[in-house]
Amino acid sequence: MRAVLISGGLALVLSLLGTPLFIRYLVRKQYGQFIRQDGPTAHFTKRGTPTMGGVVIILATLLGWAGASLVTGNLPSASAVLVLFLMTGLGVVGFLDDFIKISRQRSLGLRARWKIIGQGLVGIGFAVAALQFPNQNFRTPASTQISFIRDTGLDLAFAGATVGLILFVIWANFLITAWSNAVNLTDGLDGLATGVSLIVFGAYVIVCVWQSNQTCQSILTVGPRCYETRDPLDLAVVAAAITGACFGFLWWNASPAKIFMGDTGSLALGGALAGLSILSRTEVLAAIIGGLFVLVVLSDVIQIGFFKMTGKRVFKMAPLHHHFELSGWGEVTIVIRFWIIAGLFVAAGIGVYYAEWVAG
Repeated sequence: MRAVLISGGLALVLSLLGTPLFIRYLVRKQYGQFIRQDGPTAHFTKRGTPTMGGVVIILATLLGWAGASLVTGNLPSASAVLVLFLMTGLGVVGFLDDFIKISRQRSLGLRARWKIIGQGLVGIGFAVAALQFPNQNFRTPASTQISFIRDTGLDLAFAGATVGLILFVIWANFLITAWSNAVNLTDGLDGLATGVSLIVFGAYVIVCVWQSNQTCQSILTVGPRCYETRDPLDLAVVAAAITGACFGFLWWNASPAKIFMGDTGSLALGGALAGLSILSRTEVLAAIIGGLFVLVVLSDVIQIGFFKMTGKRVFKMAPLHHHFELSGWGEVTIVIRFWIIAGLFVAAGIGVYYAEWVAG
């Protein structure tokens, strides 16, 4: 537990103090946000606001985790390194996307093809490695079984190890792409994605600490009252570092934002959420805990699908937060109410998680 507290606290301080330094650097370089012309007109005043703040979130997370490991003397585990690799790798893809937007002063960054290739390379590397590194109990960081609160009986390796590996890579990359896009779409108002992220990752601190306290000691003790996660406490340390980094960054990202996280931050946070859900064996439960992100994606899917079928729009603008913005709601009001909804989803997810353990 000491490592969890140190990781979160150190990441918070680094993010809180490091963000204004990064803002000054970006202002000096004139690296400001480019605002899309078809968005709400109120956003035009945000043009030029420093972006790529995700760099601070990633660095604070890495340093918070590393600092906690050094202080407690814990060696890095495969699970923690894999989540951080996925987070950093997608953050690099997002950084390239942001840099192209800024340097060329346009709302489009990396071409879709290169963005998909970049995300794919990172995702495939993560997925293949996640099925390696068995510990003394022969547990690997991930498994080929689809998981809800724990692994279910639906095994992707039903036709052999090779087929299982291929299907798992596809499944893992679907989750990585889905969560990355979900956080990216939610990052449309000051502090919205940052606040929702810290609530969701805070929930994963609870989930992983609980798993650590109830871990199956060996393959002989596997049952409904314990969890087969390989490195649950180390995953909690990573989740705490991300939560702390988001807390510190939110101080500067809250309305009126002094800096935006950009695709650097949204892709990194989405990747980290996907990685935590896969390695903690809570892939489906994550859709409840991160329900606000799911709602935002659904609003976009409904808008596009309905428009293609009927030529009409369900919402004034998608994603969902822009619909309420064009309906006259204040930006701060929308953000706070979305935070509340995110908290309710997290409460529901944790409730389902605990109820399953109680019911055995």
